[in-house]
Amino acid sequence: MSTNLKAGSPAGAAAPKESGDGGLGRLIVDGMRRNMRQYGMLFALGLIVILFEVWTGGDLLLPRNVSNLVLQNSYILILAIGMMIVIIAGHIDLSVGSITAFTGALAAVLMVTHHWSWPVAALVVLAVGAVAGAMQGFFIAYLGIPSFIVTLAGMLLFRGLTEIFLKGQTLGPFPEGLQKVANGFLPEVGPDTNYHNLTLLLGLGLIALVVWQEVRDRKRQQEYALDVLPAKLFALKLTALVAAVLVFTLLLASYKGAPVVLIVLAVLLVAFGYVMRNAVIGRHVYAIGGNLPAAKLSGVRDKKVTFAVFLNMGMLAALAGLVFAARFNAASPKAGVNFELEAIAASFIGGASMSGGVGTVLGAIIGGTVLGVLNNGMNLVGVGTDWQQVIKGLVLLAAVGFDVWNKRKVGS
Repeated sequence: MSTNLKAGSPAGAAAPKESGDGGLGRLIVDGMRRNMRQYGMLFALGLIVILFEVWTGGDLLLPRNVSNLVLQNSYILILAIGMMIVIIAGHIDLSVGSITAFTGALAAVLMVTHHWSWPVAALVVLAVGAVAGAMQGFFIAYLGIPSFIVTLAGMLLFRGLTEIFLKGQTLGPFPEGLQKVANGFLPEVGPDTNYHNLTLLLGLGLIALVVWQEVRDRKRQQEYALDVLPAKLFALKLTALVAAVLVFTLLLASYKGAPVVLIVLAVLLVAFGYVMRNAVIGRHVYAIGGNLPAAKLSGVRDKKVTFAVFLNMGMLAALAGLVFAARFNAASPKAGVNFELEAIAASFIGGASMSGGVGTVLGAIIGGTVLGVLNNGMNLVGVGTDWQQVIKGLVLLAAVGFDVWNKRKVGS
């Protein structure tokens, strides 16, 4: 297993170094080489967006289509966040699609059949998802059964329970309040500016947060004598990030504004990103995935960490189940089919390593966005579902192959 315990930190980095020789082109090449895992998929995402924007005659980045992209991929992105953490810890979870379907079915029974208020029912569903994940985490962490076997059994178990709860039928509709979480948009405030004012304000706040976070991380890396990007390349990176956020904000603000589920995703991204970067349990997740024997010798309570990782995955799967069921306004026995594969693919495309110990929450979002843009773009240009599966399979194979090649290159 890899001993790189901190995602994005080059192995063997010494004193912070900035090179001013060779011009901007050489700086970009050197910076990309040192940060290939971190920036490679961002670069690929940009190329994919440009390709389909040209191929679709500009339809991909129409404001309405951008909003649809967010709504259509929200539940996969929620699952990808949890799956990335599971993979960083050195495990896998094949049950998330079935838990998504099961919790959606449970929500339908509580809200539609028994007429529970949707906030109370949602809390119960999230708790049930956490219990489902904790149950699997117990078998994996404390009984030592491989996660592949436990979650494979969970996939069958929760799929069967979904059929039992729904009796093979689709159940709906859901309360309007829950539907707005999955399909609604933030309310308009302020004067008429031809843009959604609240979305503009949130976008400006996000830009400020991105700049502050990048500058702070750079200073912290310098304080700990880690390798940092050259100043010119750092400025270029910051400019590109600000431009991307600004364009995304303007596209959303020129339609109906930011979807409510995008705010949910943003909260999850910030919260889990902070935990994985700064909290003790986040560092322990990287430690047990990167080198379990060393982590145990360092005093990491690996069983409790693994248990918490799967409990968290179950709760996020329940959240995805609520969003998915509310988006389609019905719970179906066939819901969640192949969701686990989409989440796993998003994680590996976003930079996770097969050996564990490597990956970021933001990478999971990027990987899920790559898959979402591929799906949406291919639908717009009329690519058949058969060829869509072929192309997505090749993209996943290329991402994992790149990870293997990169590790061999670093190790040589």
